[in-house]
Amino acid sequence: MHWRIITIAKPKLGYARDGAELYLGRVKRFARVEWLPLKAGRPEDEAQRILRAAVGGFMIAMDERGEEVSSRRLASKIGEWQLGAAARVSVVIGGANGLHSSVLAQADWVWSLSRLTLQHELALLVTMEQIYRAYTIHNGLPYHRE
Repeated sequence: MHWRIITIAKPKLGYARDGAELYLGRVKRFARVEWLPLKAGRPEDEAQRILRAAVGGFMIAMDERGEEVSSRRLASKIGEWQLGAAARVSVVIGGANGLHSSVLAQADWVWSLSRLTLQHELALLVTMEQIYRAYTIHNGLPYHRE
């Protein structure tokens, strides 16, 4: 499986950038993954760039109004996507203004990390950690504790 993490710009917050890069490296143990930061701009322009970058695969849009799942359920979903031959999964995280409605409308799944509104750079870090956690659960590794 190939993951494409699409964000609006790279994080300016050092801890968010470093953390995202740390988990990006860890996910590479299990799957191909790339991080694609796009240029910030008007919401309509960002939406067009996002949709072009996510074409040809399963698209997950991050939004606080999406579906909340446990880490174990996320691991199951990733397993289902792999069995369903999802060659590429794009995870889309908007900028300070969130995602344009056109992106949400075209997403295959809208995922919420929390009903709280998270700052977009923090959302990137948590998303990457949860993808890594899901892979460790799926592979029976001792990272996740319940």
